Order: sequence, then C-alpha cells, then structure tokens
Amino acid sequence: MGLLTDPSAGQGKLTKALLKYYTKLCVLLYIGGIGWFCSLAYTPMNAGTYFSENALLPGLVKSEFREDAIAKTYHSELLDEMKKYEDSIPYPWLLAKMKQIGLDTYTHNFTLNYPLGKPQKFVGKNVYGILRAARASSTEALVLSVPYRPPLSVHATTAPSIAIMLAFAKFANREKYWAKDIIFLITEHEQLGMQAWLEAYHGVACGNDGTLDHGDIKGRAGAIQAAINLELHETAISQVDIKIEGLNGQLPNLDLFNLAAKMLLKEGVPHTFKNRPNKHLKDPVNDWFYSFQTLLAMISTQATGIPNGNHGLYHRFGIEALTLESTPLKGGNKAGFPIVGRIIEGIFRSLNNLLERFHQSFFFYLLPSSERFISIGLYMPAICLIAGALFIKACANWCQLQENQAETEDEKTKTPETKKQVKSSVKPRDSKNYWKEMETRFQTEIQTHNPPDPDSVNFISILCVFLMSHVLGVLIMNSPQLLTTLGGQYNYSTDASLFYGFIAISVVLLTMPLFIPFKACEKSMSVLNILSLLELGTTLICVSMNNFSLALFCAIIYVPLALIIGITRCRLCSAIKKIVWLLAHPLVVLTATVLVYTFFMFPGEKFEDNFHRGVAATQQAIVFSIVDSMIYGNWLFSVVTSVFISNWLCFWIVAFAKVPQDIPKKKID
Repeated sequence: MGLLTDPSAGQGKLTKALLKYYTKLCVLLYIGGIGWFCSLAYTPMNAGTYFSENALLPGLVKSEFREDAIAKTYHSELLDEMKKYEDSIPYPWLLAKMKQIGLDTYTHNFTLNYPLGKPQKFVGKNVYGILRAARASSTEALVLSVPYRPPLSVHATTAPSIAIMLAFAKFANREKYWAKDIIFLITEHEQLGMQAWLEAYHGVACGNDGTLDHGDIKGRAGAIQAAINLELHETAISQVDIKIEGLNGQLPNLDLFNLAAKMLLKEGVPHTFKNRPNKHLKDPVNDWFYSFQTLLAMISTQATGIPNGNHGLYHRFGIEALTLESTPLKGGNKAGFPIVGRIIEGIFRSLNNLLERFHQSFFFYLLPSSERFISIGLYMPAICLIAGALFIKACANWCQLQENQAETEDEKTKTPETKKQVKSSVKPRDSKNYWKEMETRFQTEIQTHNPPDPDSVNFISILCVFLMSHVLGVLIMNSPQLLTTLGGQYNYSTDASLFYGFIAISVVLLTMPLFIPFKACEKSMSVLNILSLLELGTTLICVSMNNFSLALFCAIIYVPLALIIGITRCRLCSAIKKIVWLLAHPLVVLTATVLVYTFFMFPGEKFEDNFHRGVAATQQAIVFSIVDSMIYGNWLFSVVTSVFISNWLCFWIVAFAKVPQDIPKKKID
C-alpha cells in the first residue's frame, strides 16, 4: 500500500504499470463483465435444478382430490353472485361458503390514504378462512391466496381460482394429516389488499406512516412458512406460468420453485417461466440465445423491484411464495379442475412435510429456464468485473495525483532562490550584518518553502460539496408531496406536476458547478472525481447483493460514461463529455427507455401519437414508483434519487473542471 499512498516512496513497478495500462484494463474489465454475464446462459456454465430440502418428499403420495364437481358448482354460483357486485367483493357469499366448509372465517378492513395530490380515501375488504391443523397447535401455517377481480376490473377474472380454492378447502377439511394451519385468503384491490393483510397479520407498517391503514385482524394462525398465489383465468387451463419476482427483486427459495415445477410436470400440465417453455435446441448458439432471452426477461422484471404478483409481497416477511397463473396455449390438452386440484394438493402436502423453514437451497439465483439456474457465486463476478473498472480508474487517478504532488515539491526545493540561499549560508559568524542577514534569510525561507498554494487540495470544501449533492438528493426524494401540492394550485394533474417538477429541479441542479469554489483547482477536482468513482462502484456492488438485475443495468449504462468523465484540457472533449453525461441523467434515461419501448410496441402509429403516449407513460411510471415507495416500501425511487442522482451530480461538477490550457499532460513511461 505504500506504493499507492506514500508520495515519498516513488513509483514502483506496479504503480507505473497501473498508470500506463489502466485505460486498457478498465475497458477489458467492462467487456469481460458483460461477456461473463452473457456466457451464463450457456448450458455448461449453469447447473440443473435439484431439491436441497429432503423433507419435501415431492410427488411421493397418491393424490386423493376428487372435488371437481363441487368446484364447478362454486364457480357457477360465484359468477351469478359477481353480477350483483360489479365493482366490489361478494364477501357475504364467500363468508357463507367458508363457514359451510367448516373454516374459521374472518373479514379484514383496510383504508388507503392516497399520498399524492388531493386527499383521497379508498377502502377495501379481505376475506379469509383458517383450517386449523389437526396434528399441531397452530404454530405454523401455509397460505393459499387469490386476488379477487370484479367484472369491471381491467385484469382477467380469477373466479376459477376462487372456485378451486374453496373446493380444495372442502377436501382439506376432511383430512387429518395436516400439521400446519392453512389460510385461505381472498384479497381485494390486487396487491394493496395483500399488503394490508400482511401488515395487519404481522403488526407492522412497511410504507409511510398514515398512508396505508392496515387495520386489525381478528383471527390468526401460526407463523407462515410458505404461500401459493393462484391466478387461474379459465376452468380448463392449457399451461401454467410460474412467477417468482418479488418486491425489491427478492426471490423465493429455489426449492419452492422446483416443487411447483415438479407437481405440474407430474400431472402433465405444461409449465413455463416468463411465458417461455423449456426448449432443448440442437444448435448450441440457438440454444444459448433462447436461454439468454429468458434470462433477460427475468432480469428486466426483477430490476424494477415491482412484484409481478401478490406473492412478491410475502418475501420481506421471510415467507417463501410464488404465483401460478394460467396462460393460453394454442392446441394441446386442457387441464380441468381435477388436475388443478391435484397439483394444489401435491404442493401443500409436500409443504406440510417441512420440519423447519426453507433454508437449504438458494435465495439468490437467476433462471435461464425452469430446469436450470445460475447461483450467486456465478453471476456476482460479472458485476464485480464491471464495477472493478471504476476502482481501477480511481486508484490510477490517486497515483497520478500523488505523483504530481511529489514533482511539485521537488521543483520547489530546487528553485534558484533556494540554491542562492544555500551558497550564501556559509559566512563567517563575525559579520557585522550577521543578525540582520539571518532575519532576512529566515523570512525568505518562510516565503520560499511555505507559500500560499492555490493548487492545494481543500478536503473540507470537497467534502462539503460531496455532502451537499447527497443532501439535494434526499430533498428530491422527499419532494413529491410538495410538487403535487404546488401543481394542484395551478390545476396540474399529479402526473404532470411530478414530471415537470422533476424537470425543473434537474435544470436548477445543472447550475451547481457555477458555485463550486475549487473549480479551477485540478487536484481538488481530481479528488472529487475519485470519490465519485468509488461511490458509484460501491453502490453497484451493494445494490447487486439485493437486486442484481438493477445493479447490472445501471452498471452497463453508467460505468463506461463515468470512466470517460475526468479532467481534460481539450475544450471540444470537455463539451462532448458534458453532453454525453447530460444524456445519462436518470430522468433522461427513463424517458428515452419508455419512448423506445413505446415505438417498439406500436410500430404502425404516427410519430406524434407515439411520442405523446411515451411521455404519458413516463409520467405514470414516475408516479407509480413514488406510490410504491410510500405504500409498499419499494426502494427503487429512493435509491435513484438519493444515491444515483447525487452521484450523477458529482460527476457533472467534475466535468466542469477548469484547468490551464497550456500545460502539457505528462507522458507515462
């Protein structure tokens, strides 16, 4: 470490090599990281799925579910009942059926105080029943949940899911081998009802105070170990898609995913992941590309941090959960209520065998198909290689800074005035003007060796600027309510208030380099650049530990741009860097991404129509991210505003460094 930190130690071989080849090394690390990730979809680079929890004993029992007739009856009655409740849940009918089955039946009321714009309240009601375990004392529980969707809902109906749930509850109530309670839960308002029920069940609040009033629940079971969320849209299904992505990129234990896939395979029901069936192509390139497309589909969903089903809200409470959704398939056989019931029975009987919580298998993984997985030990090197380029650049900048400082000190010690003082210092002590010369020499040495150096590093100013940029990021994170209030006074909608408000804030922040006191100090700007590089690299690695997909997308976009941001004496290069970095602003990246996706999804539409549609979609995306942060605790908006925008602002300041134009850059031997 002495070679990297001690200026008096001189340049060692490692330091010289670093200063000479760091650009090539950064490019190599970046390309190597992307190449490593792409290669993970290749079959020899990943592993086949397997069961780590032996207690599950999947598929070893004979299925006994024969309640398909009662399921059809429930479905027919529910459709008739739904006509009376076009925009709400038919809780009287649901409560009556659950009580007839023999369940402990309860309702749960919750209220949403909409956090943006004008004060609004939305109320909802959940219905759930508990089947008490016959062989245990309600210490553990399993959940079978269904989101209720009224006839006026924009989403596909889930009436078949409720029918098969009630039929399975009737079947399970007759059996005496259950060692865990089973909770049959029907939620209203999609994920909002599920979030309210989970908060009430565990007695916690995950979002902002006063936003979601989760209310109280009257009946509880044991500690929930696992949950299955059903979204069957037809009485006869062609195939089932398994959904696993949860809030903030969390995933269920891989054993639960394997269990669902195993039960579907046993009953002969085709299953998919990301709506893509398993394929084994003969051509290795085509096989890799097909798996890579599935992998990209997964990380695209995971990166948003938004659950793709009600199951995604269980994970933060340590509950393993997934969603089984029926998807259409042209041709093929149809699986009716008998087969679906046996699938549910098989899954819950295996979960009933658990002696402890899921812990044997992986919690961090990626799936190129439903049969193969990529563990954290395989995909983390990709982000480490890409982020490593930032650390290499920061280390090289620090070594260059130390070298320049050492050279400056050497030049000061070899000035003509110093040499003249050394020669004149040898004089006889009996000189008449000895004491006057000593005083003059002392003053000269003070001015020569300790002059006020305008190029010295002012660490206090640097830290103040670094801290101020992050304070501004935190203020942006807490500004939505203020922006919507101001916009409401001028009759702007919530979407427009937030979108144009963030644009105005971003434009104001662009002027921050004008107020930087050390803008003309090359050393101080270099130190700020080093801090920014280290922060970005550290942030990417930390985020990847929780949401690898989000970190990967951010790394691919920002790392190469951050590497080119630095102190330059070429005005043209400086202008290009400013423009490129301005286009890398998170708000610009979001808008451009949504616009490209809009034009891709509507290729035949007019340019103006697609542009307006894309801008509207961008506004909605911003609102949804803020609302998810306030209600569910999704930290995508918080991380982007408080960390990435602050880091972007630091690099923006570095891009405005003013250095002399006539000083040639030293060539590294």
